[in-house]
Amino acid sequence: MPRPEKVQAVADIKERLQEARAVFMAEYSGLSVKEQQALRRALRGAESEFKVFKMTLARLAASELGHDGMLDLLAGPTGLTFAKGDAAATAKVLRDFSKDHAHLIIKGALLGNELLAPERVAVLADLEPRDVLLARVAAAFKAPMAAMAGLMAAMPRNLASMIKQLADKAPAPAAEPPADEPASPPEGSALVETGAEATSDEESTAETSAAAEEAASDGEATTTDESTADQAGEE
Repeated sequence: MPRPEKVQAVADIKERLQEARAVFMAEYSGLSVKEQQALRRALRGAESEFKVFKMTLARLAASELGHDGMLDLLAGPTGLTFAKGDAAATAKVLRDFSKDHAHLIIKGALLGNELLAPERVAVLADLEPRDVLLARVAAAFKAPMAAMAGLMAAMPRNLASMIKQLADKAPAPAAEPPADEPASPPEGSALVETGAEATSDEESTAETSAAAEEAASDGEATTTDESTADQAGEE
């Protein structure tokens, strides 16, 4: 039965492996205590931590988490660097430190569930910091979105202008007579009706004149008869 100290040590390693964004494995044999302290200080600036464990316990923790690809790298005097922040920044610190200290040899890294070879760790170290990459991505999206916003803002103005131009060019609709007034008859019909009305007025005037003359004649005849009767009575 494993001792409680070993069980606790394995649990601690497993927790660190699960919480880290990346885990870097490097051989540190030959580094002095002072050099190891300098490495830890440099890694703290990148939100990372350098730890040394018994490899038997580290292998057990990795195996229980299913990281069997790490087992070959967890041999000999190997230190584990747990990156809590930007993995690229941590890789850069390790790469730069190894250039000045030949005894630090990067063996590989676990990034997520992917195992990286030393050459890929070097590529990771050459990447821009996470904040810089995010700023570049944001700038790349900002320019097209600004252009799109300008286009969308101009569309209503252009549409209104186009509609106005079409309305100005459209022919004016023919005026329709009001519903309560009859439509005007053709010019020919107006002339015929006017002539008929004039003829009717002339006939009425002629009839009136004839009636007046007849009445006058009757009056004269009556007067003449009365005068003749008066003369006969006197005689």
